[in-house]
Amino acid sequence: MINKTNRNEVRLRKHLRVRKKITGTVERPRMNVFRSLNNIYVQIIDDTTGNTLVSASTLDAALKGKVANGGNKEAAKEVGKLIASKAIDKGIKKVVFDRGGYIYHGRVKELADAAREAGLDF
Repeated sequence: MINKTNRNEVRLRKHLRVRKKITGTVERPRMNVFRSLNNIYVQIIDDTTGNTLVSASTLDAALKGKVANGGNKEAAKEVGKLIASKAIDKGIKKVVFDRGGYIYHGRVKELADAAREAGLDF
């Protein structure tokens, strides 16, 4: 019998394996990335309390005029800048990067690079 798993199941297995090691604390919350076909979402989470401290996505009102297509590298770059500015406004400068089982390439890399350039340390 052929094992038929799709890419998302493989990604979820990777994500769960990594989540055993990566946790967000009060000093260094976890920055989690989720990408869909049409959008990209990022949250900064304190895992000790289970609270989302800051979130941003291509669906935010601040990016409505800037982003024509939410599923490309330019949109990911804008979301990275937005999450960094929101985090710095809340007093968060250091985070732990959780790429959500995705490879560090393309949209995920653009988001991370833009967040680093805007002032987040990870």
